[in-house]
Amino acid sequence: MAVRNDNPEPEGSAQTPAETPEAGLGSKAPHFIRRSRPLHLSWQVAIFLVGLAVVALGVVMLPLPGPGWVVIFLGMGIWATEFVWAQLVLRWTKRKVTEAAQRALDPKVRRRNIIITSIGVVIIAGLGGWYLWKYGLTMPWKLR
Repeated sequence: MAVRNDNPEPEGSAQTPAETPEAGLGSKAPHFIRRSRPLHLSWQVAIFLVGLAVVALGVVMLPLPGPGWVVIFLGMGIWATEFVWAQLVLRWTKRKVTEAAQRALDPKVRRRNIIITSIGVVIIAGLGGWYLWKYGLTMPWKLR
């Protein structure tokens, strides 16, 4: 028995709704908030300010101790609940991180990274040995 395919697109080329560029984009606010324009605008301003505060905290954490990038992406996630541009930025970032992870798992790239790291460790150990040979192990402060 032959199966008839009435789909004009070639097999495997149809995009699922999650793969289309517009899928899932837009406000995630509750319906009663989206229904009222002034309420929705107030909601968007509040989401923007909360996201801005979290992103600013992440930027402060970059030079200070703390998970700066994680907090920045958390702020972007807050913005993405309401703004399409933030949703697109997060999609792009997720795609780039996935691509980088795939490249890092490539055996040739891993071998190259191990060789470069090994050379760096040998150079640092050599410089540390030279410093100890030249100056010894003296502390710059005196203890009683």
